[in-house]
Amino acid sequence: MNTILVVDDDAHIRKLIRLYLENSNYHVLEAEDGKAALDLLEKEHVDLAIVDVMMPNIDGYELTEDIRSFLDIPILMVTAKGESQDKVKGFRAGTDDYVVKPFDPVELTLRVEALLKRYHIQSDSTLKIGSITIDLDRLLVESKEHEIHLKKKECELLFTLANTPGKIFTRNQLIEKIWGYDYEGDERTVDVHIKRLREQLGSISELSITTVRGLGYRLEVMD
Repeated sequence: MNTILVVDDDAHIRKLIRLYLENSNYHVLEAEDGKAALDLLEKEHVDLAIVDVMMPNIDGYELTEDIRSFLDIPILMVTAKGESQDKVKGFRAGTDDYVVKPFDPVELTLRVEALLKRYHIQSDSTLKIGSITIDLDRLLVESKEHEIHLKKKECELLFTLANTPGKIFTRNQLIEKIWGYDYEGDERTVDVHIKRLREQLGSISELSITTVRGLGYRLEVMD
């Protein structure tokens, strides 16, 4: 069970977020301000932090920078401000995603889920399938005879498929995992990257990306 830290000086907002997160089987910790949040983070394991911007003493931007100085966890910023410059300030402070009050609690929960999935893909950067190694840090696929350098999205896409060989991923699932919940481009982007991946992996006969008509894609490992 993932642990989510909710930091907001509004008790009603904390209660609302807690209700929806606990209904989605998350363990929730609460902090009423930045200082209380930092105290909790020193004692408790936290997988993701939801941080309000407007708080007394330590605001959300400063808290995000503080968290980033000693922890590598996803951070979702919640604020009443919707101006682009505030979003830029939040991302520069280190937040991974951004929602504006009043927000839809269901959407917030989906963003939490998407962030955790993206973080967990990145936190374990090496995957081995038989004699083949996929390395996200080096954007590299290695077999006994070949070494293939990929672009970042191509490598993340292959890594996602390879985590569960044989599982069918829809285009929407792949977009959410690789490009993020906010991606506004065409889902054909997935098709383009799959085509490039197939071309790149042509010399590695052990791996095959199969199109499942009407559904999506899956990775097959050949003997």
